[in-house]
Amino acid sequence: MTRYVSLILGLWIFGTLGTLCYAQQNDTISKFQGFFDFTYQKKKGTILLDIKEFDVPFLYVHSLTTGVGSNDIGLDRGQLGEGVVVSFRKIGSRILLVQQNLGYRAETDNQKEKNSIRQAFAESVLFGFESKKNDKGGYTIDITSFLVQDTHGIASRLKSQGEGTYKIDTTRSVITLDRTKAFPKNVEFEALTTYVGTPEGRKVASVTPDAKAITVTQHHSFVRLPEKEYVKRPFDPRSGALYMQYADYASPVYEPLHKRYILRHRLEKKNPNATLSEAKEPIVYYLDPATPEPVRSALLEGARWWNQAFENIGYTNAFQVKMLPEGADPMDLRYNVIQWVHRSTRGWSYGASIIDPRSGEILKGHVSLGSLRIRQDFMIAQALSDKPFSESDTNHNDMLEMALARIRQLSAHEVGHTLGFAHNFAASVKDRASVMDYPHPVFQLKDNKVDFTNAYATDIGSWDKVTVAYSYGAILPGESEKLYLNSVLDTAFAKGHQFITDTDARAAGGASASAHLWDNGKNPVEELNHLLKVRNVALQNFSKDNIRSGEPYSVLEDVFVPLYVLHRYQVEAVTKLIGGVAYSYALKDTKQPFHIMPDSVQSAALEASIQTITSEVLLIPEKIQKLFPPRAYGYPRTRESFSSRSGVTFDVLGVAASSAKHTLGLLLHPDRASRLIQQKVTGASKIGFEEVLQSVWESLSRESSSSYKNAIRHQVQNVFLDQLFELTNKSKDPLVRSGIYMFLQQVQQGFTRNQLKKSATANYINRRIQLFLTEPEKVEPLPVAPLPDGSPIGTEPCIYFSLLR
Repeated sequence: MTRYVSLILGLWIFGTLGTLCYAQQNDTISKFQGFFDFTYQKKKGTILLDIKEFDVPFLYVHSLTTGVGSNDIGLDRGQLGEGVVVSFRKIGSRILLVQQNLGYRAETDNQKEKNSIRQAFAESVLFGFESKKNDKGGYTIDITSFLVQDTHGIASRLKSQGEGTYKIDTTRSVITLDRTKAFPKNVEFEALTTYVGTPEGRKVASVTPDAKAITVTQHHSFVRLPEKEYVKRPFDPRSGALYMQYADYASPVYEPLHKRYILRHRLEKKNPNATLSEAKEPIVYYLDPATPEPVRSALLEGARWWNQAFENIGYTNAFQVKMLPEGADPMDLRYNVIQWVHRSTRGWSYGASIIDPRSGEILKGHVSLGSLRIRQDFMIAQALSDKPFSESDTNHNDMLEMALARIRQLSAHEVGHTLGFAHNFAASVKDRASVMDYPHPVFQLKDNKVDFTNAYATDIGSWDKVTVAYSYGAILPGESEKLYLNSVLDTAFAKGHQFITDTDARAAGGASASAHLWDNGKNPVEELNHLLKVRNVALQNFSKDNIRSGEPYSVLEDVFVPLYVLHRYQVEAVTKLIGGVAYSYALKDTKQPFHIMPDSVQSAALEASIQTITSEVLLIPEKIQKLFPPRAYGYPRTRESFSSRSGVTFDVLGVAASSAKHTLGLLLHPDRASRLIQQKVTGASKIGFEEVLQSVWESLSRESSSSYKNAIRHQVQNVFLDQLFELTNKSKDPLVRSGIYMFLQQVQQGFTRNQLKKSATANYINRRIQLFLTEPEKVEPLPVAPLPDGSPIGTEPCIYFSLLR
């Protein structure tokens, strides 16, 4: 950012700002002058760094300039590593690069007390160098080996992914000069590193020309720490702000040991007393020029939404988004960057930041947006459209606009992380109040067609203005910081805002009644019922004209996937109401910090959840089944296709079983089962674990005159049994286990001899239950494939990386 060094664009482009290069006779060398002076020796391929003084802290950051290209491996172009405070220390003939331990401090003027803390907790020596005096009165070290090492942990990452054991081959690793530069407040180094090994998995092989040699470029930055005092702002768990934490052993006994402060960029008004003022230095983000149109315009627009929130707190043009200047390096610590990242599969996008670990000041925001995300939203719109390609293969404007609307929101979301804001998964209950939620597209029905013109929000949310006011609002001289911050939050909550973040919002075992991922509306049950209506209309309209001319029907089968599972995330929101709790991150004196969901709400949620495992919802209309022949040559099934237990043909019963397993896995989560038992035995609710089991089985016991529907029902019955068997093994609660055994015995008793004699399916279920009750170790679960990936592929959700230690 420009606060580190004045940005004189012309000088920057031509590389003359703070950089001096020249050639010497006999041996070509390049000399660089800046924060650290260093010399590159071309023949030896080494970098010699001059050190003028020791024990002066600075920031060291490593990152990846080039990536591996696999979302699953998780080594992307532009990926930031750690940002740590280090210093050079001379001991004898050795010079050590030492990382400070900032997790434990003594914030006091008593130097002896500070020293005692440093001595109590370990520090880390990152590297050791041989030194020699130079003609400038300082010392020179060869840092080549430090730069050409596995700083980013690539080998360990590959091994953890089961891809094999790799190590750096120094003969195929070199310093590169394209982005090795020096400036007054930072120096930048780059090294091309090659990892060699014997590949064991398929991920590396799928994205490299030779899996035995993986070559990526690592970037290293030495940065002068901010000198001007930065005012830390206290963290409040209700604020939606990200935070840093450390233990302050100088705290009085009657004060908390651990200190928490929010993460934010430095922002100050030119005129602190003015209602509306420009910033001394605006926060500027730069977009990767490799981003194509129309995505480029969408990303610029979405990121710029944040300026609305800064205007709301009295700043004029304080947040800006521009194109990255020609010749500028996106890895340079002075630039906040939005990068368009390519991978072999779609995946999560990220908002990462480098901070000053001493204070929480954000020094660099770096957004990585997966380029394949937009294609998934286009496919969703394609699946829900009514014969979009019946007349023309170029009739894609409406579908593209929905996908671009999502990209605008995604741009704002990830930039929000790098401004210091956490997810708010409770924002959707107040009319899409935050871009920091995960938004599910809003669909409407018009003339028996699905309309998605209002799929995504088009501006910054009202909650986002609250978080900006808390983190960046200017506090006037003499004004109480505590009163100001509490006023911002109290006003927001009085207007009906809520804030719940990550782990409290997750579906598996989650209990929050209002915080969900990829959901909509104040009432999850009503929204699920609405989505099922939308899904039904889309199923009726689905045809071969949902793909372009000349495309094989295998493409149509894959387009069908997001339509069939359209309701999957709303089901997650609904099941969380069962055994659910309404709560917030309450402070003392908050009115009723939590309450169990009323029986009426839990009953409605249970009924709606069970609806999604009925044959009526799970069946695929005959006209659609006829559109899915065996896969075409060159178009095999992928992780985003439905699996099949019937070989080359489409498995209509297996698809139903997969969808049912999704719902039942949520209903029968160990945590939820225990909560249901506890809320009933304590008298908090009349709905317990037993009622859930009975309701599910009653629904699955209703015969149909349709053999197809009955076949689906029997599939789901067996999925239900397997989920119960699994729950028995997973649950640590004896009441859950005993409840399952009692329920299964009741199911057995419900079978009549005549029924078992005439019904092969009933007899099979009875035998499975009997085997489980007598010899559970011999019960094998029936193979049911999970649903194809819905969220961006990968094991990690969109998270914010506060890169400090």
